[in-house]
Amino acid sequence: MDSTAPTPQHQPTPTVPLTVTDQQNSALLTDTLTLLSAESPDQGQALAEIDRWAEVLKASERPGLAKVIQELNLVREQLTASDTQTHDLAETIASLGNETTKIAEETSGGYAAPLAQLGKRLTKLGSLLSR
Repeated sequence: MDSTAPTPQHQPTPTVPLTVTDQQNSALLTDTLTLLSAESPDQGQALAEIDRWAEVLKASERPGLAKVIQELNLVREQLTASDTQTHDLAETIASLGNETTKIAEETSGGYAAPLAQLGKRLTKLGSLLSR
């Protein structure tokens, strides 16, 4: 290696805001509700959905989503950890359901009903897991 060669500088990748259309939001809600309706959801698909939601929520810049993003990240961590207790995961999913329901109540337009349904399904899933 030539000691006189300039040191390569790492150029950070510019962050481009994620623009999500209404159609994409609807598709994401539909995909998630379908996943939660499955008798035995695939963990890889569940992790992909969590990642999609986290990115969409971060990009929305809507106030009040920090708790939901935090809960999503915690669910992801718990799903990938080998020592996660079922009751801990159940508690986190139920909390995510409650937060989703709160957001649905504050949402207007076509997203209120699907978000409320998602909140109910998450809460129910948390309840089922805790048994």
